[in-house]
Amino acid sequence: MPASTSSTSSVTFQPLIALVDCNNFYVSCERVFRPDLLNKPVAVLSNNDGCIVARSQEVKDLGIKMATPVHQVQGLINRHHIQLFSSNYTLYADMSQRVMQCLEAFSPLIEVYSIDESFLDLTGICQSNPIAYGQQIRQSVFKTTGIPVCVGMGPTKTLAKLANYAAKKWKKTEGVLDLSDPIRRNKLMRLVPVNEVWGIGNQTSKRLQLMGINTVYELACQPVETIQAQFNIVVARTVMELNGIACLSLEDIAADKQQIVCSRSFKRRLTEYDELAEALASFCSRAAEKLRKQHSVTGSITVFIRTNPHNLNEPQYQRSVHSLLNQATSDTRYIITIAKHLLHDIYREGYRFQKCGVQLGHIQPASTPNQVDLFSFSENNNFCSDSNGTALMATIDKINQRFPKGISVSTTEIKNSWQTPVEYLSPHYTTRWKELAIVKCL
Repeated sequence: MPASTSSTSSVTFQPLIALVDCNNFYVSCERVFRPDLLNKPVAVLSNNDGCIVARSQEVKDLGIKMATPVHQVQGLINRHHIQLFSSNYTLYADMSQRVMQCLEAFSPLIEVYSIDESFLDLTGICQSNPIAYGQQIRQSVFKTTGIPVCVGMGPTKTLAKLANYAAKKWKKTEGVLDLSDPIRRNKLMRLVPVNEVWGIGNQTSKRLQLMGINTVYELACQPVETIQAQFNIVVARTVMELNGIACLSLEDIAADKQQIVCSRSFKRRLTEYDELAEALASFCSRAAEKLRKQHSVTGSITVFIRTNPHNLNEPQYQRSVHSLLNQATSDTRYIITIAKHLLHDIYREGYRFQKCGVQLGHIQPASTPNQVDLFSFSENNNFCSDSNGTALMATIDKINQRFPKGISVSTTEIKNSWQTPVEYLSPHYTTRWKELAIVKCL
């Protein structure tokens, strides 16, 4: 059982933050239900099966990089019998939720950072033996979900990230590393390139290297004032965090998105308006669901389409169009209706479209009072002001939470003719009764 927090109020504990990161998460989800694939090369593909978006260690060892188009490495796939899977996001989301629920037993304060990462505040919980506690976390998650994780610890979030990187890279850590000790911390920092620091992007990394700063240790030794003058406050805070001074607090609730974009590149090029409208309606539905999940409404809609810019042998076309709404909304029906009108304005015949999408902007809390435009009333405004519509959307969201993709709302007939069937989709083992794994006892 997880250790309990000390009841002695007079004791002051050094901050201890842990980052729990799932190993090769998408691949691990597939392997949970396919144990025959353990220690074998496995890759997960993008939405349209076009690129590799997740790799097992065996695939990484073959030199295959993230986002590599499948056709470029087909020879390696055939030669090494790499098992391919289409992205099964329903399965991955459900498995992620199970991992996060397991982690809740180990800390009262958790920040879910991404689908496969969480920060845990372990201050005062395991100060006597953090490594043993980290191993306990690993064992519990694996026993409960079958997902392997690594645990990095330190007095700041940046150091916890760095520790997790090392826990994954060096097997002798056995998947857990604590960088609370300055001596151990400095030793590791000398071995890690500066571009591995959380928040240091490619451009910043190149500028640092031009300044002679190549390792994490060299960055940590820089005066904070100098770094802030050369870069910005964000990089300066990173330097402070590397020295054990916490600047980034754990957040119980992630900040609401200020814009929501849903789009997709099509494996099959689309030429007809109706097909693009079908695809766009699907993207609008997803965007509206995300909007309602954070209890927000949108005040603007942008629609964009484009051909393949890399195919110079075909006519090129790229357009986007923006519309401010008379009244902010989260109603899927209204968003789809407006988006289709916008698409109609920019669609042109004679082109093979590779991508389209929708962007919701001017996002604000749903509780913000809305001003209705009395002089531009239309049937569309009914969607915004209809209380029954709000209840309808809430009901649909509730049903789809229990039964993913159980109900679709659209003002266009959805035939999914724009979708190219994925070739390597695994069953929805945890969310569909008909696709539950069957275990046979011999």
